[in-house]
Amino acid sequence: MKNIVATGLLLLGILSARAQHAKTENIIIITLDGFRWQEIFKGADDSLINDPKFSFDTARLKEKFWAATPVERRKKLLPFIWGTIATQGQLHGNRELGSKVNVKNRYWFSYPGYNEIFTGYPDSAVNSNDKIFNKNTSVLEFLNNQQEYHGKIAAFSSWNCFNAIFNEPRSKFFVSSGIDSLPCKGATFDLLNEMQRTTPLPMGDDVRPDHLTYFIAREYAKQYKPKVLYIAFDETDDYAHAGRYDQYLNMAHAEDMWIGELWSMVQSMPEYKNKTTLLILCDHGRGDKIKKEWTSHGEKIAGSNQIWLAALGPGVESKGEISSDEQLYQAQIAQTIARLLGYEFKADQPIEGSMDQIIKKP
Repeated sequence: MKNIVATGLLLLGILSARAQHAKTENIIIITLDGFRWQEIFKGADDSLINDPKFSFDTARLKEKFWAATPVERRKKLLPFIWGTIATQGQLHGNRELGSKVNVKNRYWFSYPGYNEIFTGYPDSAVNSNDKIFNKNTSVLEFLNNQQEYHGKIAAFSSWNCFNAIFNEPRSKFFVSSGIDSLPCKGATFDLLNEMQRTTPLPMGDDVRPDHLTYFIAREYAKQYKPKVLYIAFDETDDYAHAGRYDQYLNMAHAEDMWIGELWSMVQSMPEYKNKTTLLILCDHGRGDKIKKEWTSHGEKIAGSNQIWLAALGPGVESKGEISSDEQLYQAQIAQTIARLLGYEFKADQPIEGSMDQIIKKP
C-alpha cells in the first residue's frame, strides 16, 4: 500500500509540474543579431542619427524615428515591442533602471552567443564563427527527442551557420539556414525557392535577406504548424558592421513589424491561440557611445556582452518593463524554454538554470 501511495504522489507531482505551464504548448524564439539594448530602450541614438557618416538621409530618418524623449523614440522604432509586449509581457535589459542581461561566454560574438542561448552552456571551446558542427546538445534537439515534440521543431535563419550550430545531421530537426532550397510542397514554396535563387545577396552569399527568412518561416508555420519555431534575423548586425545606422534602424523597425504580424497570425490559429509563448532576444551587444565602436563587437569592445530579452504569452508573468535590480544571463534561456513547456532540459554538457522571473507561477 505504501508503494502505491508513494507512486501516486510521485505521479501527482509530475502532473502538477507539467500543469503549471500547460497553457504554453508552443514556443516561438526570435533573435535580432547584434541589436543593442540602447535602441530597444531608448530608440534612435542622437549622436548616430545626426551623423551623415552613418545616416545618409538624416532628415528622412529623423522624420521616421526621432522624437523628443527616449520613451517616444522607442515606440516609433519598435511599435509592437512597446505597444504589445511592454503592456502584456516582460522586457528585461534596461541597464539604466537596474535590469541587466549579459552573455556569459567570453567572446561576445555570434556562434558563441547562439550556442549559449540554445545549449545553456557558455562553452569556451566554441570560439569562432566557422561552420563547425556543435558538440553541445541544444534544447531544440532535446525537445525533438521528446515524443510530444518529435518532428515538430523548425528553425529558419538568414545566416548560413545554423546547420552547424544546431548540428542538424545529429539533431534531426528541420533547419533552413541561409540560401537553402526548401523541400516543402506547394506553389508558395515554389515561389519562395525561386525568390531565393534570383534575389541579389547584398550581405554576401552566406546571408539570406531577412525578409525572405521571415516569409519562409511564416509560410512554414501556416502549413506545418511546428510546436517550436525559431527565426534568426541577421541584417541588423550586418548593417551595423557596415556603418549604416540608417539601415540598422530600418531593419529593426521592419523586424518588429514582422514579429507583430506573426503574433497576430498565430493568435488567429487554433493550434497556437493562447497556447504560445514568444521569446525575443539577441546574441551579443555592440560598442557604446564611442562612434567608432558601435559598429563592432567582441571581447575587446566594451558593452558587447550586454543584451536584452522580451517575453510574451500565457507562460509569462505580465510585468512590463523591468525597473528593479536584477542580473540575468543568456545561458539561462535554454532551460527557460524547456520549463515553459514543462520539461527539465538535460544533456551531457553543464546547463544553467532558468529565468524564474519570467515564468508565470501556478
